[in-house]
Amino acid sequence: MHAKNCTIRCLCTTNRNKRASLPIIYQLILHFRQDFYIIRPFQPDPTPAAAPVQPANTPVDTLFVIISTALVLLMTPALALFYGGLVRAKNILNTMMMSLAAIGLVGVLWALAGYSLAFSTGGAFVGGMHHLALANIGFAVRDGTTIPHLLYFAYQGTFAVITAALISGAIVERMRFSAYLAFIALWSLIVYAPVAHWVWGGGWLGAMGVLDFAGGTVVHITAGTAAWVTAIMVGQRRDYGRQAFLPHNVPMMLTGAALLWFGWVGFNGGSALAVNSVAVQATVNTVLAPMATLATWILLEYRRTGRATAVGAGTAIVVGLVAITPACGFVSPRAALAIGAIAAFPSYFVILKRAATRLDDSLDVVGAHGVGGVVGALLTGVFASKAWGGADGLLHGAPSQLLKQLIGVGATIGWTAVATWGILVIISAVTTLRADARDEAAGLDVADHGEEGYTDGEGAILVLQTADPTANRAPVRRSA
Repeated sequence: MHAKNCTIRCLCTTNRNKRASLPIIYQLILHFRQDFYIIRPFQPDPTPAAAPVQPANTPVDTLFVIISTALVLLMTPALALFYGGLVRAKNILNTMMMSLAAIGLVGVLWALAGYSLAFSTGGAFVGGMHHLALANIGFAVRDGTTIPHLLYFAYQGTFAVITAALISGAIVERMRFSAYLAFIALWSLIVYAPVAHWVWGGGWLGAMGVLDFAGGTVVHITAGTAAWVTAIMVGQRRDYGRQAFLPHNVPMMLTGAALLWFGWVGFNGGSALAVNSVAVQATVNTVLAPMATLATWILLEYRRTGRATAVGAGTAIVVGLVAITPACGFVSPRAALAIGAIAAFPSYFVILKRAATRLDDSLDVVGAHGVGGVVGALLTGVFASKAWGGADGLLHGAPSQLLKQLIGVGATIGWTAVATWGILVIISAVTTLRADARDEAAGLDVADHGEEGYTDGEGAILVLQTADPTANRAPVRRSA
């Protein structure tokens, strides 16, 4: 028996030596279980942790932001309709071209430099040069999102375009088109891009905790402030205060307002950058707030005049959309209704009183976008809630958030006003800001574009050409 045990131990030792002599990746562990063998590969020691995997592009989020980009891009032609319906017939093409031209000019500048100044890593006040001329922008997912960086660039570009176009409503029917183009080109780089960096690109306002979900500060306060400064520096239209400037096509204006509301779903809802609950929240709030503003505006008009106007309704929709923009991803739907209703009051009375002042803000950009943006930004500091995606505001026990919003509003107005004034001073030193009196009287459609928006019967126009392109440009009408 002892000899047999020795033999078994020797055999086991021999087998162990044979297994040890094999390469480690071929070693096997032999288990004896109820008259059969179970053989498993040898498990090596755990390897070091792999490097973090880069976030993958999420197709549904990418599709969502592509659609949102298209919707926001549509808002600029919609603005052209909105503004075009409010001016006199002789200036409709010039007014619409001010919006459409911004798509080309500001869009190209955004690709060349604006995006880098706004969203490239830089200092507290402006971004760097890392993305000049679309450098280092491709299909890789942008940090903090689930969409390609290239798509994020395009989406943000549509915001830059419409912000510049909004300003035109304050100076229609009198500013020279060439001077306007020079202005929005410089303004988009010197004003819009830095403020976008302050809030969204890692700048000082965002670091301080200022809340602006989709552009109440970045878009509407900058546009409203610039409109105020530009209207003052360009001056009043001839016969301002002595003649009523009536809208020539209110149905066109209402069509523009409806399309703006449609596009604003991409403007606000799309700012979630993903198909999630935040996008739902922002979209619902974008629907509710203008409803409340419209209802309140109608009541205000009935109380004052006994009539509800179509122009007032279109204006109310825009005011409600502006007011909810900074708050839409941070407040509850009930708060959105409150913001919409409250915003109607200051904008309504500012627009009403502005007509009695010397400020010729032709289409009330200051009252709708400037005042609406300020009210919306401040009410964000009142109604924001952690439970709805933001920091707690005044009504949730954090008055400091309202103070932060106030600082953001003040800084944005201050920088925009000073920089806009400086840009206009530079341009006015090179060229004339406003059209001459003869062109203004005849209408800027012919003077600046050589076209008419409408013809009378079968009539046609002949623009007389002279050696001096600024002289004798008034149209001579010929019968067919």
